[in-house]
Amino acid sequence: MTARNMFVAVVTALLIATATPQAQAQSADAATDGDTYRLLNLFGDVFERVRAGYVDDTSDKELIEAAISGMLSSLDPHSGYLSADSFREMQVQTRGAFGGLGIEVTMENGLVKVVSPIDDTPAYRAGLEPGDLITHLDGEAVLGMTLGDAVEKMRGRVGSEIVLTVRRDGREPFDVAIVRDTIRITSVRSRLEGQVGYIRISSFNEQTEEALKGAMRDLQSEAGNGGLAGIVLDLRNNPGGLLSQAVAVADAFLDRGEIVSTGSSRRPEESQRFNARAGEIASGLPMVVLINAGSASASEIVAGALQDHGRALVLGTKSFGKASVQTVIPLTGYGAIRLTTARYYTPGGRSIQAKGIEPDIVVEPARIETVAQTAHSREENLRGALDRPEQDAGFEGGAPGRSDDGEAGAPSVRQDYQLLRAIDLIRGIALYSDKTASVAAMR
Repeated sequence: MTARNMFVAVVTALLIATATPQAQAQSADAATDGDTYRLLNLFGDVFERVRAGYVDDTSDKELIEAAISGMLSSLDPHSGYLSADSFREMQVQTRGAFGGLGIEVTMENGLVKVVSPIDDTPAYRAGLEPGDLITHLDGEAVLGMTLGDAVEKMRGRVGSEIVLTVRRDGREPFDVAIVRDTIRITSVRSRLEGQVGYIRISSFNEQTEEALKGAMRDLQSEAGNGGLAGIVLDLRNNPGGLLSQAVAVADAFLDRGEIVSTGSSRRPEESQRFNARAGEIASGLPMVVLINAGSASASEIVAGALQDHGRALVLGTKSFGKASVQTVIPLTGYGAIRLTTARYYTPGGRSIQAKGIEPDIVVEPARIETVAQTAHSREENLRGALDRPEQDAGFEGGAPGRSDDGEAGAPSVRQDYQLLRAIDLIRGIALYSDKTASVAAMR
């Protein structure tokens, strides 16, 4: 038996052995015309000709893996083949530690597109931004590579350097040198801004749910007797991660109702719905969710669920728009395939695929600068003014060492316009609620 015939026989046997009843029925229909088997024979002919006539020696393994990779990458940007090494690295990554640049990417028009750099990683520190297009890797053109090829090239020995050529809107292409490192992700960070709890989730890995609960406990403890006025949940530049963790995070802030549903037009019987359980960790406090173009996949599930239930106001700019679910299927003795198997829908039945989540309040990123003003005289500065406190004589500026929102330190709030708007919104809601409750009590 020739290598071609053997290959066709093996592939045919695998198709028959692994097909679902529905797929078997479809295969039977195709076999009526003989199309499937003719195409397999065509593939076998090409395979044999490459083995026999290509200018350089190639292994059967390389050819087969390249064929599988090409077949999967032609389906959509998120399906692909994972070699054994890549599969092992992906398993490590979902546990919160992996090697590389710290960047989530996809493919667009033959170029590598940055979905989001991950917080506190080499890519983040180098200044890469969501939407950047990578055109060259160490001077080699990306055009013509598969996404897997490009990702593999960006991987490498910790401490080694790679130069990315980046194309960004409004700028000439420029080079960015990045030193590879071991990436350890702290997926949840939190701090108190006055009485507003700020929680930043940078990705959804196996640690996220427990880290979120711990962050809420810390914030409630820090807030003391005054309690929290509300929560800002920052999902900007969060490229996604595990569906189970996205469901858990949304569940933490919802007391009831659907979180997300998944379905496939080919297998409607396999549709799934994920519902919230009773009890939520924020006790109904006002919430604002921050998103931007780097918020993708799992972060869009959380934002969409909280938005549809009216649990939170979504603020920022439109999200990335990835509403597909990938299933990783291990291949015994080899790597795995990542296959898009379903679409997901928000509780309101929306598919945001290639559309993104539209924020309730659009706030573009901006820098806040202090505008110099002429010092105006005030009543207390006038000679002989009534009730003029002696210690207040003279014109004074703002208290040194304090941020615009009255909290010591926190320069990041002054520099982050979107976050500042979110905090102000929470404070406004809390103030309005307190006044409404006071008026009701007086009636």
